[in-house]
Amino acid sequence: MQMIQETADLSAYLAADEVIDHHHPLVRETAARLADGVADSYEYARVAFEFVRDTIPHSQDSGDMRVTWRASDVLERGTGICYAKAHALTALLRAEDIPTALCYQKFDVVHGLVAVRFNGAWHRQDPRGNKPGVDARFSLEGERLAFTPDSASNEMDYPVLYAAPHPVVLDVLKAAPDRPHLWNTLPTAL
Repeated sequence: MQMIQETADLSAYLAADEVIDHHHPLVRETAARLADGVADSYEYARVAFEFVRDTIPHSQDSGDMRVTWRASDVLERGTGICYAKAHALTALLRAEDIPTALCYQKFDVVHGLVAVRFNGAWHRQDPRGNKPGVDARFSLEGERLAFTPDSASNEMDYPVLYAAPHPVVLDVLKAAPDRPHLWNTLPTAL
């Protein structure tokens, strides 16, 4: 799949905002802790990915009713669905000056993941969290995502690499008082 940057300005994929709040002290502290002792930015990206994938449970898998959307809240509360976990990973990577984009796939609902830029190319990563039947891995040598779309079932990869969360996704997250409500309002398309 040919990925398309939403903007040609690479600095947009390093920016902080209300959601990707990598200026927040908790994000900075977490990034510094994860960066301690790593050899380079590649290793840091893998360590940050594994931290989000493995230590922040996907709220549907864990049964957590809380809805998080801001990166610092995901880290503080230790929970989130795919979009929220992608926001947290994006903030941790951008905190260490690694260009990171948000991207999406369409299944029954829209699924969120990230893309990191190394050596002039984008590499998609899925920090959703593993479970039986899901084995996502950090990889710069071919994708190891949680899910693979089936075009015969009208599933797809959206090619756009967003600098900020898609407004449809963010609106749904912000409006949800709890996960059951969120589950009934998840976007089915972008």
